[in-house]
Formats: sequence, C-alpha cells, structure tokens
Amino acid sequence: MNTKTDCNKTHSEEFSTGIIEWLRGKGSILIVTHDHPDPDALAAAFALQHLILIKTGQEATITFGGVIGRRENMVMVNELEIKAKSIEALDLDTFNAICMVDTQPGTGNNSYPSDRRIDVVIDHHQLKEQTQACRWVDVRPEYGASASILFEYLQSQDVKIATKLATILFYAIKSETEDLGRDWTKSDRDAYLKLMPLCNNRILHEIARPKSSRIYFKYFETGLKNAKIYGNALIFNLYDIDHPEIVAEIADFLMRVEGIEIVLGLGCYQNEGVLSMRTSQQETHAGVLMQQVIKGLGTGGGHSMTAGGQIRPLKAVRGSLGALEYELAGRLLAALGREHSEPELLVAR
Repeated sequence: MNTKTDCNKTHSEEFSTGIIEWLRGKGSILIVTHDHPDPDALAAAFALQHLILIKTGQEATITFGGVIGRRENMVMVNELEIKAKSIEALDLDTFNAICMVDTQPGTGNNSYPSDRRIDVVIDHHQLKEQTQACRWVDVRPEYGASASILFEYLQSQDVKIATKLATILFYAIKSETEDLGRDWTKSDRDAYLKLMPLCNNRILHEIARPKSSRIYFKYFETGLKNAKIYGNALIFNLYDIDHPEIVAEIADFLMRVEGIEIVLGLGCYQNEGVLSMRTSQQETHAGVLMQQVIKGLGTGGGHSMTAGGQIRPLKAVRGSLGALEYELAGRLLAALGREHSEPELLVAR
C-alpha cells in the first residue's frame, strides 16, 4: 500500500470537489495557461474545462499569451479540437472566476496582469509566494506533469475520459516526462498506464512525427554550428526565432551529445529572451540552477532535470545576443564552481 499515493488521491477528490462547488453558478470562467503553451499546459486546461462543464454545466474559456508554434503542439490542437483564445483578444473584466494551470502568478511566464485576482491555481512547479494569496491552491512540485493532477480530479469525480481527452492527457505526460524517463512519480506512471489504452494511436503518431517546414531544420543547423562545449556543459544560441518552443526542442536534442550532462539554450522571440536548460543529473536541479543563471536578468525556474527562463524585454540587457550568451555561459560556469574557460566547438568549422 502506497500511503503517499493514497493521500494524493484523497486530496485530489477533496480539492476538485471544493473548486467545483465554488465555481458552480459563477458564470463566465477563465482558464489561463503559461505563454506559448506546451502539451502539459494545454492538456491541463482542456481537462479542467471538461471537468467544469460536466460537473456544473458552465463553459470555461481557455486563454494564453504568445503563440503555439511547435509543430507537434499545432497538430495536437487541431486534431483534438482544443479551443483556446489569445489573452489579448479578451475583455478580462467579463470573467467572474479565474483559474491558472501549469503556471502561477509572479512566475513571469504568463501574460495575465499581475494586479488582477486569481482564484484557482493548479500546477506542478515550485510554489511561488504570490500563489499563497489565491483562494484555491493545488501545487505539487513532485509531480512530473500538471496533466497527472487533472487526471486524478477526473477519476475522483467519476468523469468519463473519452478518446480525445485521454489522448491529450497521455501525450502531455509522455512529453513532459519523456516517457517516464525524467521527473516522474508513481502518480504520473499510474495516469500514463491507465490512459494509454484509451488513446487514439493514429493521432498520437501524427503528433509525434509531424511534417515540418525547412526553417525548422535551419534552426537545428544554427544550434549545431553555434553549440559550445565547456567540459560536460553545452551552450547554444539560436539568435532570432519564430517560436519560443524551438529552444527547448533543440536543448532536448543536444542532451544526446556524448559526455554532456547540462545543456543551456538561448533564442530571441519578439524582443524576448527565451532560455531552456536540461540536465541528466537530478542532483544538479535545473530549476535552481536556472534561477542562479538568470538572476537580475529575468525570471526562470523548473524541475530537477528541466527548466526555462525569460528575459523581458531583451533590450534591457546590454549588448548583443552574442554578448548575452557569453554572460550566461559565465554565470552557468560560476554556478557550477568553474572558471569561464575557452570553449570547444561541437561541430568543427
């Protein structure tokens, strides 16, 4: 018997019952994800929207800032018919209840105004100070995916999980934990295994192997050419990018380089610095390391093996993207207790 897992499930039932009763009769409800939402953010929002509809009969609106640019995510949204709106197109005064999933107030990675009230927060990142002022808070940093938390809500409320909902929840857990290879718990594994037989395999295949434009491969060329190795750490710079998620995608790819245990990537999207970090060593804790690297420049955080960061606006940082890359490299090496040495190129020129 796993007492901790049982406690989590009990908490999921109590919390989901509480928010359902509190939301009942509220009218217009908004669900906010982080900017440029990934599968986990979209799945958590979609599942919460479904839970609210089934239990209260109320339609909730999903919103985000930025764009959905990664090809896999675009295919997922289209195939699974996820309806979401840009936060810039909404009149926020018309909503009576605000829910936030896979992000929190004060993180710097969502576009919801910091001076506005947030009622419900559901996330799997480290608890932020501002979040504690919200009415309903369920933050579980030990979980590998927010989708796993929402799966527990649906199960505890006896909500039927149809094929499309199962597919997006499964893919979210699959991508967030790299098929249970990083930052996962027994709760993530249980959700993964229960959702798998409910999925649409054709849609999963299309999401995982989408056709991509030539510019997609150009980014890989840029990342490979600019990748610099400092011992077991690799740093790359994509310079200008047309969607933020490409930095994380290439960071994942470059973690496959032999001898590399830490990857830090940088790109510039519409005057915003986008950072992504990966590590194969849990004890390094990418989230903590990212906060050290970006301190005073922007905001960031994450889990033991994955992290992200933002610098807004990028023009506030002196110098070019090349100079910023050099500074970030120095900060990373200093945080690791090393001197800023001359790097080795990944691909010889």
